[in-house]
Amino acid sequence: MNFDFTSEQTQLADAVRRFVEKSYQFETRRKTVATGTGTSDAAWSQLVELGLLALPMPEAAGGFDGTAVDLLLVMQELGRGLVAEPFFATVFAAEIVKRSGHRSELLEAVASGSLKLAAALVEPEARHALNAPRTRAKASGAGYVIDGRKTAVIYGAQADRLVVSADAAQGLALFVVDANAPGVARKDHRVLDGQRVADITFTGVEVAADDLLASGDEARAILDHATDYGVALLCAEAIGVMEALNAATLDYAKTRKQFGQPIARFQVLQHRMVDMFVHLEQARSMAYLAAGRMGADATERRRAVSAAKVRVGQAARFIGQQAVQTHGGMGVTDELFAAHLFKRLAMIEVTLGDTDHHLQRFIEADQSQRARAAAPVALQRAA
Repeated sequence: MNFDFTSEQTQLADAVRRFVEKSYQFETRRKTVATGTGTSDAAWSQLVELGLLALPMPEAAGGFDGTAVDLLLVMQELGRGLVAEPFFATVFAAEIVKRSGHRSELLEAVASGSLKLAAALVEPEARHALNAPRTRAKASGAGYVIDGRKTAVIYGAQADRLVVSADAAQGLALFVVDANAPGVARKDHRVLDGQRVADITFTGVEVAADDLLASGDEARAILDHATDYGVALLCAEAIGVMEALNAATLDYAKTRKQFGQPIARFQVLQHRMVDMFVHLEQARSMAYLAAGRMGADATERRRAVSAAKVRVGQAARFIGQQAVQTHGGMGVTDELFAAHLFKRLAMIEVTLGDTDHHLQRFIEADQSQRARAAAPVALQRAA
């Protein structure tokens, strides 16, 4: 696989980095996450001006038809700056809409920056199982009525539309729901890393027939692919976070003195920094592989994405813990950038499936791939 990026990709990544360095510094972020919405209209406008919302949207919807690889460097830079805006939430939900082939006007609004989306998929006690929701959608007249509850909806309280999974007569169904529709109740929370999630209750929420994006096997395939897409983006973001955490830890080690000299001169800490760098580079390779495999068949895609989530999760835990240990007590204080980086890594690790979940998923995908490869050999021997 070719890991060289095009000049356009690197130029866009450079532009995002300049935005972070100039307009989204650490103190700016701290003030933003402490506001009532946890977001910044000014920062969102700049993301729109950079073309980031249009990047993954189809050309027919005013976008640039960007792939997961195109978004990889963007997510790295947003991760490096800990940008707390509903960019991932909107792009992830938009991927479900895009793959359904319906409601292209929503994608046009996303590309222009006038619409924010969120994916309401996770339910209480369901952990990482997304394909069997308890939320119900019953046919009613020309549309449907939705009842149920979703939890940990990333930037769900800031969204204009929600992509909601539900159990319908035809099995799994995916709907677009107006976030301000009668019967929708949203409770906003600020979580460990300062970003926002919402618990959302749907009570007799009426939706039209054209709000149904997909159902049955089609809905399962769309949700499976979109979830892998979201995981690949999260892995890319984690690479940026770990890069920033490694850099912050190295800078601290060069300035913090013990016994009359910087602690960076101590061999044991030098070995620790080398180990952190190795973990980062291994995770980076897997994140790149996951983004590049989004166009592969379902089994190969699942295998690559879950392998990346496992390796990124392991690296995130190691780098985060070593960074905190190197910083000492300061490593967990709100005033230190490194502490916020560590917390963001912890949240990424449990989003869209934690390390244990994806390890089991990788094993299943690997076994499936081996079985498919062995099948032709067995048929030849039988013949």
